Amino acid sequence: MSDRAATFYEKMSSKNMESYSLAAPKGFWAGTARCGLKKAGEDLAIIFSEYPAVAAAVFTQNLVVAAPVLVSREHLRHKTHRAIVVNSGCANACTGNAGLEDAQKTASLVAEYFNCDDSEVLVASTGVIGVRLNMSKIESGVREATAALSRENGARVAEAIMTTDTKPKRAFKRLTLGGKRVLIAGVAKGAGMIHPNMATLLSFVTTDAAISKSALQAALRHAVKHSFNRISVDGDTSTNDTLAILANGCAENAPIKQASGADYEVFTKALTELCQDLAKQVARDGEGARKLITIKVRRAPDERTAEKIAVTIATSPLVKTAIAGEDANWGRILAAAGRSGAKFDPAQVEVKLGNLVVARRGGGLAFSEEHALEILKRDEVTITVDLHQGEAEVTEWTCDFTEGYIRINADYRS
Repeated sequence: MSDRAATFYEKMSSKNMESYSLAAPKGFWAGTARCGLKKAGEDLAIIFSEYPAVAAAVFTQNLVVAAPVLVSREHLRHKTHRAIVVNSGCANACTGNAGLEDAQKTASLVAEYFNCDDSEVLVASTGVIGVRLNMSKIESGVREATAALSRENGARVAEAIMTTDTKPKRAFKRLTLGGKRVLIAGVAKGAGMIHPNMATLLSFVTTDAAISKSALQAALRHAVKHSFNRISVDGDTSTNDTLAILANGCAENAPIKQASGADYEVFTKALTELCQDLAKQVARDGEGARKLITIKVRRAPDERTAEKIAVTIATSPLVKTAIAGEDANWGRILAAAGRSGAKFDPAQVEVKLGNLVVARRGGGLAFSEEHALEILKRDEVTITVDLHQGEAEVTEWTCDFTEGYIRINADYRS
């Protein structure tokens, strides 16, 4: 680490760094760079822990897997981790052995700077599929980003990883574990190719909590189930999905060693809330979207039934275009539930738009179209499907489907 970077860290340590920054938790730094992979803006970021951290991650479930995912899956086996490097503008997916070598070389470049093992570096990429990384630009970006390492620059990571996003996505949580203040910070990118089974996105989280690798992985899986696996923009998924978290223990709380106990529950709750915040930001910023749609399925026989219904409604083009057109077409909602594969009695179902009941016992009601239009004109719309057939409840988030989605994706590559 350079003397200049160390001097900067000493100065910044005395300042209030509690902001929506990945370097807000103790012991984390970040640096960003513009290396020319995107047409404009910064497109490479490095997140670094001053002390050895444990890492957990979840990845795409797509059978077509990008090179950085393959490398990071392997590196995740290492006991400790020091850094994450991510580029936007090129996915490094479907690039064969050469792409694997490029991803490994990227990790090696960062590890060399921090004097750590290559396996202590996780790698992520996002952008166009089928194009190799320009390694000379990556090398230049790594040099620039490491030279810019600071706590302050943690706030810029969210912008550096954007592709078709219209805004950066950040979240921050404070909690107390055993009398010690603990911070969790996160960023995400994603606007298209978003759907459960990880959803299509990149997300990175830092925390100064002291927690074992196994407990961290368990907490992350719980958080993802109730956040990123409950959003959908277009029903599509990608090759590069990565959500990684580093925990370096600098908060000096009594270490959470197992996936149980009061401190584990407090930490998992906070991590889940942070991931839900980021997930909703992703859904709200869906390509071409104007409205965030919250879908609540209530009083279902079991969670799986509720999940099937919620995700089918969330991915229905007919429902999403009706919301875009501000049309209270509740029949599309009920029809989507009916084709979900879930078993339920339609004759007991109630449907609401906001606070307005539009269908009950499987049939339509007389309702005020003016009131419905007032609800649908808002930039946040809630659809509630009450089955009246149990106690399970699930919430899913999506967005409306507009002509803007087609415009963005018709020429994304060119």
